[in-house]
Amino acid sequence: MGEDKKPTPDNYTLLQGFEWNVPADNKHYQRLLSVIDDLKGCGVDNIWLPPGCKAASPEGNGYDVYDLYDLGEFDQKGGVPTKWGSKEDLMTLSKKAHEVGIGLYWDAVLNHKAGADKKERCQAVEVDNEDRTKEVGDPYEINAWVGFDFLGRGDKYSKMKYHWYHFTGTDFNADNDKKAIYKLVGDNKRWSESVDSEGGNADYMMFADLDYHHDDVVDDVKNWGVWVAKEVGLKGFRLDAVQHFSERFTDEWVEKVRGECGKDIFMVGEFWDGDRQKLSDWLAKMERKFSVYDAPLLYNFSSLSTSEGADLRKVFDGSLVQIEPWNAVTVVMNHDTQPGQTVATPIEGFFKPLAYSLILLRREGYPSVFYGDLYGMKGENPEPPSCGKKLPDMILARKLYAYGDQEDYLDRSNCIGFVRRGTWDHLAGLACIMSNAEPGEIKMAVGKEHDGEVWTDVLGWSDREVKIEDGYGVFSSPGVSVAIYVRKDAEGRDRFPVKFNSDIYGEGK
Repeated sequence: MGEDKKPTPDNYTLLQGFEWNVPADNKHYQRLLSVIDDLKGCGVDNIWLPPGCKAASPEGNGYDVYDLYDLGEFDQKGGVPTKWGSKEDLMTLSKKAHEVGIGLYWDAVLNHKAGADKKERCQAVEVDNEDRTKEVGDPYEINAWVGFDFLGRGDKYSKMKYHWYHFTGTDFNADNDKKAIYKLVGDNKRWSESVDSEGGNADYMMFADLDYHHDDVVDDVKNWGVWVAKEVGLKGFRLDAVQHFSERFTDEWVEKVRGECGKDIFMVGEFWDGDRQKLSDWLAKMERKFSVYDAPLLYNFSSLSTSEGADLRKVFDGSLVQIEPWNAVTVVMNHDTQPGQTVATPIEGFFKPLAYSLILLRREGYPSVFYGDLYGMKGENPEPPSCGKKLPDMILARKLYAYGDQEDYLDRSNCIGFVRRGTWDHLAGLACIMSNAEPGEIKMAVGKEHDGEVWTDVLGWSDREVKIEDGYGVFSSPGVSVAIYVRKDAEGRDRFPVKFNSDIYGEGK
């Protein structure tokens, strides 16, 4: 007897579970709880939660982190819950996620602290805003917001209090209300050596910058990583702004968390840079224990969507996923690149279905779907759900059919396609074709084992029925659109169109 074939690993999809302008009503965990069955049903396996540690203000999204150990449990900084909800709501969400088989990733902000409780006098020297390695003048005493007592929490979970000597820099002198970048002066005080070279040295980013040369800081933040992973039952972490704090510490932190919480804890770092070589070099330094977001690919999507007659064949040129296929998290939009944000990167609505097909249905990369594309965006630049509300169908097509060998058809600049051939336990396969101009068609090989089958578009945007003959089908795409063809009677076809409620705010009632 031959050996049993091993099952093909499932395709996984990550959902970024928030957008920047989610209402500050303390109900976001409840919202996610209300749709978690829908998410699981369409093929979402993991949710990247927002930064859920207590922020400096009740409306803070958490990147202005005040207390790592307050997950919405203590009366601090204007209230008990975070913008996203109470710790009780978080734990209820965690319990439900575990029950349905969805993993939770925590957005960890480890570079700085904000919203200090008190000022402390300390020595500092101003540095050049464009080059943090250049000092401007001599050191002098400043009055800085760098004292953190966490009075609402006390000593629960951690007894550590933070003082000026736990930081490398800050941005405000209360003596004269001057804003500048102040490098703190003292024993063993210096910027981290193992950071990006942006601005001469990228260690200082904002607020009060944590000093990972200080053993007490190192121990406290490592302990927090283990504590929050166990407390919430996490399956992974998204580390914010990894180029802005010590690579040495980051490596130690990952080892600590995985050593105590499981080697399969997923780690993705946000190193937002359009130069894929920088990203690849960082992955190499981290011995590829990490993934990073494919910023260059997102920039390609933007360029192709805003340039008339753009060449679709160039979509992966210069992308991270092209050279790091197993360590790239692919994205179409996120909370920083959405309209109105700091690195807003426009992607025209017509192009989003094409872009999502390219990250969801191909072999390379781990796709991250954006909450704002699934449920719409609020704020001063509101947008409805993208992809004609067909994004859940694309996610499900990934879960059911995007398996096996991949063959590309890149002969024309404005109409491209690819085929997934399927595997022994995911037999159906798929054929994807897209156009950014006039309707087009491509003859693509799906395999002789499919002879006689009739394939149709799971999205319903193309009404073409394609009969497979001699292993080939002639697949067509509507103009400025995409089609995902699968055998008409393939297993799971009765789940299309996906029954999905995108009205997460109840505004349609």
